[in-house]
Amino acid sequence: MAEADTRRRARGGGGAARRAERGAVSFETARYIERNIPNFEVLNEEALEIIEHNAETILEEIGVNFVNNPGALHRWRDAGADVQGERVRIPRGLARSLCKTAPSQFTQHARNPARNVEIGGRNLVLAPVYGPPFVHDAKGGRRYATLADFQKFVKLGYMSKWLHHSGGTVCEPTDVPVNKRHLDMLLAHMQLSDKPFMGSVTEASRAQDSVDMCGILFGKEFVQENTVMTSLININSPLTFDDVMMGALEVYAANNQAAIISPFIVGGAMAPVSVAGTLTQVLAEVLAGIAYSQLVRKGAPVIFGAFVTSIDMNSGAPTFGTPEASHITYGAGQLARRLGLPFRSAGSFCGSKLPDAQAAYETANSLNMGLLSGVNFMLHACGWLEGGLVSSFEKFVMDADQLGALHHLARGVSVDANAQAMDAIREVGPGGHYLGCAHTQANFKEAFWKSDILDYKPFETWSEEGARDTMALASARVDKLLAEYQQPAMDPAINEALNAYVAQKKASEPDSFM
Repeated sequence: MAEADTRRRARGGGGAARRAERGAVSFETARYIERNIPNFEVLNEEALEIIEHNAETILEEIGVNFVNNPGALHRWRDAGADVQGERVRIPRGLARSLCKTAPSQFTQHARNPARNVEIGGRNLVLAPVYGPPFVHDAKGGRRYATLADFQKFVKLGYMSKWLHHSGGTVCEPTDVPVNKRHLDMLLAHMQLSDKPFMGSVTEASRAQDSVDMCGILFGKEFVQENTVMTSLININSPLTFDDVMMGALEVYAANNQAAIISPFIVGGAMAPVSVAGTLTQVLAEVLAGIAYSQLVRKGAPVIFGAFVTSIDMNSGAPTFGTPEASHITYGAGQLARRLGLPFRSAGSFCGSKLPDAQAAYETANSLNMGLLSGVNFMLHACGWLEGGLVSSFEKFVMDADQLGALHHLARGVSVDANAQAMDAIREVGPGGHYLGCAHTQANFKEAFWKSDILDYKPFETWSEEGARDTMALASARVDKLLAEYQQPAMDPAINEALNAYVAQKKASEPDSFM
């Protein structure tokens, strides 16, 4: 009886939920991208071998620190590493050997199975911005984020056709206690959307709460046998693994949930100023982190992460959309593929304070770089502003709109009989036009990607409608999507159990804003 109940819950609800789903408005979400274009590769075989050799040298001779984590040191010692204090030196080849048990591709399940995603291979999954403490919109300007802002972003992500994933900390709701806000964020992802989502990593106990809440949503057995969450585990570059992030990693790996093992690199500050030197450090850190996940549980799903930017040597501020970041991202993609691991990088990166021309240029460079570098999981795909300090409502929908262009670019060029269009060329002949020919009539609806935001009207029409710039058009788009939002149905018993879990956990300890 319990097993049958688990299967029903894993499918996302009982009869009441299914009846509600039949009566609800359905919003189209594009399937995750499956690339039909080649990856762009900047490193030749010699360069790759040099970087791989040097990364192993770092692990063997310099080592990495596992801070305040006796359990990790014990695991490494048992695996054959040289452990002196908190410094772990990993013999050449050991980390690479341990990484071999990590899967090259895995499914992340959503509560709506139609929105499951495949992470790895030729696939690209797009997820929104993660982590900013501030939000910005045309009406209220820049301000600290609240839970209401967070919930609006989850709704926008659910309504956005080209986003495959609800993400994680889309903004940091600073009006909720630090020790309890992860519960509200998870609840919003689970209740306000039916796309896949990310778990909390700010403490091991919060990661466990994430696993427990997924047990309610999907069924405990389903969670242990399937991946239902992705999490972001940042390495404190250079070469340091702290106990907070490693504690979260240990929880997720032990419970068969995915972790993005991602160095946080600002070139010139946390890594060398050279591309090859940074790639070497990135690879060493990723090898150590992924190997450790496999010491916790062989076969635990992981993603090779690379968050890389450069630094402005005058101001010290991070810069985005730069050639150096592109070189590093392209190279990291090659290194990830040689390891046979899914790759995370790129996003809608920019340093601008507004969704303006700077933001557009830098974001376009960053998004296209991600597509061409072979990224499998793109965090920060929409909404990023001011170097990641701000989640912007207008930029969220502007970026999400442009993600449609990535989908169409990734399709590649068809050369089937319809695409060859020889009948159309014969029909029109010299000096004619194609507007009314049979081929155009049959294909025009799907032939070209169409923006839902950008304005292509004649000047006179644009002027008469208020001469709105892109930010104004995006603001109207935000309002339209939120007005049309309808919450996806959920089994009432699961909904009640989730609410009860959150209420009990909040009542069990005092509020803390530290």
